Order: sequence, then structure tokens, then C-alpha cells
Amino acid sequence: MSGISVETRMGRVEGFCDPKFSEIKDRFIENFERRGELGANVALTLDGKLLVDLWGGKKNKEGEPWEKDTVSIVFSCTKGASALCAHLLAERGLLDLDAPVTRYWPEFGQGGKESARVSMALDHTLGVPHLRTPVKENGYNDYEYMADLVAREEAFWVPGTRTGYHGITFAWTVGELVRRSSGRRLGRFFRDELAGPLGIDFWIGLPEEHESRVARLYFGVPDAKATPSRFMQAVLGDPNSISHLFTFNSGKADFNTREVHAAEIGSANGIGNGRALALLYAPFANGGGTFVSRDAVTRMGRVSSATQDDATLMASTRFGLGFMKSMDNRRISGAEGMSCILSEAAFGHVGMGGSIGFADPEAHMSFGYNMNQLGAGVLLNERGQSLVDAAYRALGYRSHAGGAWAL
Repeated sequence: MSGISVETRMGRVEGFCDPKFSEIKDRFIENFERRGELGANVALTLDGKLLVDLWGGKKNKEGEPWEKDTVSIVFSCTKGASALCAHLLAERGLLDLDAPVTRYWPEFGQGGKESARVSMALDHTLGVPHLRTPVKENGYNDYEYMADLVAREEAFWVPGTRTGYHGITFAWTVGELVRRSSGRRLGRFFRDELAGPLGIDFWIGLPEEHESRVARLYFGVPDAKATPSRFMQAVLGDPNSISHLFTFNSGKADFNTREVHAAEIGSANGIGNGRALALLYAPFANGGGTFVSRDAVTRMGRVSSATQDDATLMASTRFGLGFMKSMDNRRISGAEGMSCILSEAAFGHVGMGGSIGFADPEAHMSFGYNMNQLGAGVLLNERGQSLVDAAYRALGYRSHAGGAWAL
């Protein structure tokens, strides 16, 4: 594979791309030219081999270039990394996915949450999609404080009876289960058991020596002419809604600060890049590698919960045990920015504003994409979806009209 160096209106794009996946390169460049991309990295593996690794643009609006080793917060892509930790522990017999949460975390068994099972923490049916209790300023950075708040929170519904995206609280529900079953905090367990062995640039709690590599995030601005999604209508118009609490009851967390980068927020503050995401999922796209069995990979890829009306996102959602599955809300009014079209076999996670990492065991493909100019939606936007679509077309997939890419 020959190297690529192309100048775009947002800066130079560099890296390499196997000719089979040349459409990914074309769409990646097009994102900078036509779709408002600022800085980004996209990567893909096939049969465990890295065949696409492209990066470029700008690390910040001051014009600093996005380098090969630039990283950024990937928001809820972090959930996929955290879920992999839980599955490793399940494989080792240290965490029973069907056991009561209270077997590992007795303090959680209060406020109507006594019947909760470990699997419910992973598939967003646990009943604590957010917190009614106001989070103290910078509370997200205080792991023990947040775990205690989550344990004491009264359930929003009987665990297991409804699906509602646990957009932030997943950090402490799954994080505490990992901690109590392994004896190690989530960030350390992830580094020891996944990121370290794989040699990837991905952290849940960034060491200070890597801070200079972090790209600045810029939040998306909704189109003033577009009809707000049901999610945004609830965020802005219903202060009692889970959507509003999820968005605003955050203790004024600023994800561009060193304090948040250093914290351990296993649902939202993972720092890495597209290459790291693709390499993280590569073993799980190819039978589990040395990490888990093929049966565990099958378990990861199954749908565990699905709903036409997610209690948080106000749209149709489908989740595996810790992972997002293909979600198609493209033709539903009021669900703009709430789609992520993969194959039916694929599992992984989107990050707010449009980053994504996933494994596709059917295709033996893994994929990762991160950027610093976020889109206005919660799930994928045109930039990321165009790259995913190009990957599937290159592999001979025929259509996604049915809500998932099909051969």
C-alpha cells in the first residue's frame, strides 16, 4: 500500500488505504471538503490486518495540524471499551451476567433496584438512566461520589421492564461491577487487559504525559431550520424528563479540561482515535482472539433489549450487552440524528457527535472513526455514516434499505 498525502481545504490528509477500500479515502477527503470536518482519523481492519489508516485536518481551530498520534474524547465509544472489560471478566468466571447486581455491589440494592441483574447494567434496562439528585460541580470527576449517588438513586422503572439509554450512569454501574469483580478500577483493568496487550492509544483516565496530544472538541450546532428531534424537544421543553436530566444535570462537566480527561468516566471520557478503536475491536471481529471464546463473541453480538421508544433518546433503539446494534430511525419524523446503520452481525458503540468503533464478525472487519467537530445529533451523522457505508460497499454488501447492511 502506498502512502497518501492530499491537501484539503481543512489541511492535509495522510496515511494509507488499501485499494479495495478506496471509497473510504474518497469519502474521508470529501468530509473535509464538503461536510465541515475539522480533524479526524478513520481506520479499518480486515481479518485482523490494518488496511485503512487515514488522518488529517486540524487539531484545533487555531490551525494546529491533526497528527498521526492525535487523540480525542470519543464520548460513548467508551461504553464499548467498558463492556469489553465486563465480557472478559464473564469469560473468566469472575462476573456472572445473569447474577443480581447485589452479589457484587450490595449497596445498589435499594430504591426499587433490588431485582436488577448484571446484564441489565449492560443493556440499558437497569432503571437508573440518570440522576434526579443534582450532581455537584465537577462531580463526574469524583468516582466514589458518583458511584454512591447511583447506588442510592431510586429506580425510574422496575429493572428490566423498560429500555432507556444510560448515557452517563453506565460509567458507574458497569464500572463498579468491573471493580468489585476484578479488584481493579475500570481504567486500570482496561489498560492492563486490553489497551496494553493490544498496544493501542486508548485510555479511560488519561495520563498527563499524553495531554498535549488531545484535540480540542467543538460541539455541533443544530440547523435552525430543521424540526427539533423528540429528544431535543424533551431536553429543551421538559425539565422533568430523563432527556433533560441527562443533558443538563452534569455538574457543569467540561470535556475540554485536563480534569475531565484525567477522570474515570467509563461511559463518556475515553480518549483515543479511530485507529485505536479499530484495533480494539479487531480480535472480536475474528473469533475473540486470545481474549474470549467464540461463544462470548456470539453473546456480544446478540440483541438484548430493543424498544420503539427509548426512555432517554425518544427514538427506536437496539442494544446488545454493552453495545449498540444497527439502529434505523431514518424515516421517522422527530428522530433526526438517531441512526447508526451497520450489518445485523456488527456490534460496537457510537459516541455523541458521530464517532464510532465496532466489530463485524460476519465480515471479519473492525472499524474506528473519531473527530473533533461534533455533529448535532446523538448518533451517527453523514460524515461517519458515509465512511461506514463505503466500508460495507467495498466488502460487497448490497443494501441497507432494510435497516442494516445486507449481502
